[in-house]
Amino acid sequence: MIGTVDLHMHTIHSDGSNSPAEIVRLAKKNGLDTISITDHDSLNGFSEAFNEGKKLGVEVIPGVEISSDIGDHEVHILGYFMEPDNEELERYLVFFRGERYKRAIRIVDKLRTLGFNITIEDILQEAQNSAIGRPHIAQALLRGGFIHSYYEAFNKYIGNGCPAHEKKVHISPQSAFKIITDAGGLSFIAHPGYMPENILKELIEVGVDGLEVVHPSHSMNQVKYYHGIANEFFLLESGGSDFHGGKREDEKNFGKFTVSNLAVDAMRRRLLKNSA
Repeated sequence: MIGTVDLHMHTIHSDGSNSPAEIVRLAKKNGLDTISITDHDSLNGFSEAFNEGKKLGVEVIPGVEISSDIGDHEVHILGYFMEPDNEELERYLVFFRGERYKRAIRIVDKLRTLGFNITIEDILQEAQNSAIGRPHIAQALLRGGFIHSYYEAFNKYIGNGCPAHEKKVHISPQSAFKIITDAGGLSFIAHPGYMPENILKELIEVGVDGLEVVHPSHSMNQVKYYHGIANEFFLLESGGSDFHGGKREDEKNFGKFTVSNLAVDAMRRRLLKNSA
């Protein structure tokens, strides 16, 4: 689908490089009508983005990205249209952010055993007040001169299977779906092209609302394939650039990976049906 809607973006409240207001201004500049900021385990950027969107005529939909897993495979779940001030949702997100901090400490401990003179304070300096993620650790390693490139951190040290890797806190996809649903939202499988078919099938069977059909990692054939899967199982569709900015050097993706307003309309109809 080609359109003016991007439902997958990150800001400084997780592992992105732009403020929420800057994201909205970029959206306006690139001709986007509707966006959703989907920071990891955080809705803290929504209010700023929403207010900027009102001024510029860009609709901002509440969004979040939650990590879960099935066995050893990490599964990312996107949530849309949750109540931004839902106390139970925020309680979960605060917990997840706390677990991210504990994970960062474990990663730092492993890096120190590998000979890197790095501290949790170095990571916090990169993260500021955002949800701590591995990109902040990579940036701290790069800033400290321990590596030559941002991606070297993931390829050699903190990526999956590497000596300083640590898994996030375990949460099942079903739990993530329930957290999102209980807050009035809809759950989507993020970038399904990264997962085996049997896991995708399992997620559909346990009740996800939709699929992220459009994503920079998906080929045109995959987009068509996931569009077909969505139709076959009566799933909603979403899509977006997964924009982060900064060291990711993905500015070229902004405004290029979109869906139409029809996708958002279908989400609203599903929400109305759920509340009837």
